[in-house]
Amino acid sequence: MKIGDKVSVIDDNLKGKITALNGKKITVEDEHGFSHVYNENEIVLQNPEIYNQLKTVHKEDTSKSKSKKHQKNPLVLDLHFETFGKNSGKIDAFERLFLQKEKLLKTLDFCRENNLKRLEIIHGIGDGVLQQMVHEVLESQTNLEFHNKEILHHQSGTVLVYFR
Repeated sequence: MKIGDKVSVIDDNLKGKITALNGKKITVEDEHGFSHVYNENEIVLQNPEIYNQLKTVHKEDTSKSKSKKHQKNPLVLDLHFETFGKNSGKIDAFERLFLQKEKLLKTLDFCRENNLKRLEIIHGIGDGVLQQMVHEVLESQTNLEFHNKEILHHQSGTVLVYFR
């Protein structure tokens, strides 16, 4: 190091230039004109030219595989009776509702057993009987939160369930 070299202090937020050398003691003048005395092992040279020969290497971003339980898409349960594959003409409305409730409870148990975090339940808009049953079942459950997908829940045909 010599007088006039630009330096930085290792354990302080201070930069400046060397104004005096006295053995192992170095006097540094900061950008405001104040003088500070440091040991030579407390300062380093500021030499941006040492980085000119270094080449930067750009690495490609590798994506990590996600486990099935952390997928962004929730499990979807469609409670429309037509999706059950049964003949809806022979079953009365009460039995239909009972089967839909049974399917909902089995799916909630499946989600808990497999540690799924989200479930989307499609109940449709209709006259609200199925929607009311879904809300009653979800309110009776523990360790879950549920929200209608739309702001106006009467216009929404789906409910999102979050398991804790």
